[in-house]
Amino acid sequence: MSFATASTRALSRPASFSLRTNASFKSSRAPRWATSTTLHSTASDPAEMEAMQCLEQGTQKLEEGDIQGAKELYNRSVEIRRNASSLFNLGVTHYHLKEFDNAIAAWKESIALQPASADAHTNLASAYIISPVARPDLALHHLHIAASLSPEDPEIAFNLAAVLEATGQLEEALKQYKRAKEYGVERAAMHIRNVSAKILGKTIKIAENTDSTDSSARKSDS
Repeated sequence: MSFATASTRALSRPASFSLRTNASFKSSRAPRWATSTTLHSTASDPAEMEAMQCLEQGTQKLEEGDIQGAKELYNRSVEIRRNASSLFNLGVTHYHLKEFDNAIAAWKESIALQPASADAHTNLASAYIISPVARPDLALHHLHIAASLSPEDPEIAFNLAAVLEATGQLEEALKQYKRAKEYGVERAAMHIRNVSAKILGKTIKIAENTDSTDSSARKSDS
């Protein structure tokens, strides 16, 4: 998983899935976090200034590895002013603390405020996969959105491929692994070989079953 700064994000992945600070559903990418520079408001509002300060302090705690301390500060920021950045980072802390339902709720609200955040969609997908009651269907939904928002992001392509592979959609998974490799994810090469072998094995099995059926039909005709 990764968390977001003004230009970063927070996320994770299956068998080799990732969050934006670092997760290999295993995570190739970690959730990133957001700083107050991503907020769109004036600094003349005292409440807004306090919310921004809490966001900055929370990010410092997150960078220091104090997840609980960061969560408390992000919660305070959200209580003062509900904005996409604070909610996004709050979701990152919930995720790291394995509070997956809360992470999902925070990222869903963040997306409601900022629908075009590929990172939030990616992290939400990660939470749907890693939570005790996995929802690969919802993970795929949000990864497809993330891919449409950031089509050249190699980690999104890799995460999408991992979930597609896990759900048996091998041809589509192969396509996304190839995209991830093309954009620089070298570990995708191993997955390309593995998925290609699975597709070949599946093709051979279908051919064998077809031959067996045809042979049985010929015997029964004779």
